[in-house]
Amino acid sequence: MLNHTKKVKEIYEDIQRKLFYMIPEKWEKLYLYSSVIDMPKKIQNGELFFYYIPKGIFKKNPVNVYEIPAKFNLEEKEYLKLVEILYDKVKELREEFRKSESGTIWSNITISIQNLKFKVEYGYEDLRNSDFNSYERHVIWRYQYLGIGPEQVSKKDREILKRYINGPKMMGRKEVYETGIYIQDIKNIVDYTTQNYESIQNVEYVATKDEKIKKNQILLSEEEIRRAKTQKDIS
Repeated sequence: MLNHTKKVKEIYEDIQRKLFYMIPEKWEKLYLYSSVIDMPKKIQNGELFFYYIPKGIFKKNPVNVYEIPAKFNLEEKEYLKLVEILYDKVKELREEFRKSESGTIWSNITISIQNLKFKVEYGYEDLRNSDFNSYERHVIWRYQYLGIGPEQVSKKDREILKRYINGPKMMGRKEVYETGIYIQDIKNIVDYTTQNYESIQNVEYVATKDEKIKKNQILLSEEEIRRAKTQKDIS
């Protein structure tokens, strides 16, 4: 049984805040997957991605986290810093469990947020020796949690799902934790407050591309004014 210490619950809350911040529109559901694989020489490999379902009257398709910069005209490089920070927080969560667990530590998690409920599913699969590679596991995970089935994917992905659906089902160890969401007044990336977020995360303001161009133009104008003033003083 996982030991949910005060520190673990604080990390959960921090993950929630980061996720709420990173989505630039109203949404109904969110599903996140992340893995941390221990390799030789204390190297860790893994991945993180999440999808959210936008809020609306009509049914909408899930939005992938890596589509957000292009969809909302955000600076991709700066936005990906937020993804890295989120992944670091997942690794911190795993290390916190490692301190208090005597047995095998989990290798992957799926987080879902819906109707003010925060749910975490811990998986213990041996991902280093899995029958499916990282890409294939992604396809299978979307099928399981987002309902993206064979009729909605490419021929290549259809073959992956066929192999998974028709193959033997291994009942691996799973543990689930669920709680309510109580944090309030969470700003997202559109309603950005530089001082509050940057002071905590040490991340630059994720400006839109248009804002960055405008900012560069302003800086250029200031430099031209400075040069003109210097030349006038010399003369």
